Amino acid sequence: MKKPFIHFIISAIIGLGIGYLVFDVLGGEDDPGKEAAVQDNEASSTGETSQKTGETSSDSNTATTVIAEENILQAKGCLGCHSVEGLNLQGGATGPDLSQAFNNVESKHSKPLNEFLKEPTSAVMSGVIGGNPLTEEEITQVANLLKQASESK
Repeated sequence: MKKPFIHFIISAIIGLGIGYLVFDVLGGEDDPGKEAAVQDNEASSTGETSQKTGETSSDSNTATTVIAEENILQAKGCLGCHSVEGLNLQGGATGPDLSQAFNNVESKHSKPLNEFLKEPTSAVMSGVIGGNPLTEEEITQVANLLKQASESK
């Protein structure tokens, strides 16, 4: 009974280590703000304007907000496991898509999203957030971003 359990633990540790290397070290961005700058440069070099894409100025402000807040999901490693299709953010496939997390967390975990991010009740997220807790400002940024994602679908 002890050998299979020990093999499982060792395999899990090795798997998590390899996952960390692949997603964070080898595949991670060196500069989280780089993607926003690249997108801005691409838009200006192709001559795209708000009128051409049908965006109004408030839509353009929202897009800027999403790009700026997107960095919190990258910086905290959320996109290593989760995607947010409501904001067209591709991430890992390990965790569920977070597009409806703002609406669904309370029914699944008996606490609102802000409280869940402070003290997660799921075993996986307890370990993840426990090792790298979010500040109040980061919790607010994540909650606002996930609220936008829930409203876009």
